[in-house]
Amino acid sequence: GVEARRGGCRAAPHPRPAPQTCPLLLRVFTTNNGRHHRMDEFSRGNVPSSELQIYTWMDATLKELTSLVKEVYPEARKKGTHFNFAIVFTDLKRPGYRVKEIGSTMSGRKGTDDSMTLQSQKFQIGDYLDIAITPPNRAPPPSSRMRPY
Repeated sequence: GVEARRGGCRAAPHPRPAPQTCPLLLRVFTTNNGRHHRMDEFSRGNVPSSELQIYTWMDATLKELTSLVKEVYPEARKKGTHFNFAIVFTDLKRPGYRVKEIGSTMSGRKGTDDSMTLQSQKFQIGDYLDIAITPPNRAPPPSSRMRPY
């Protein structure tokens, strides 16, 4: 199966024949409160402690990356768990990092962002992936408008 390990590295088997891209070591940081890490947690060579290292490909989809995270965090397998993906990258115009939200997936449910790839979002080698995980009972409401009843 597709595997990831905390600390160590496992390669995800490439799902398509003859990959056109080289594997890369993806540094993933997760939170379980539904919010992304603060950018100052990435400053001066520091990174948050929740690091996962995953060997993957530029054409890996958000769905595939979700599966890898669920291998490591069994509690994230619960139906309705929400994964919000963001790329953390260095800002060339000013010192420090910036974050760009790219999409989201949900355990046990198909979604429009499932097939989105890192490549399509201009991910560069050296960028980080920050995944804000929200447990099902605290999932962000699907719409911000209150129902009239």
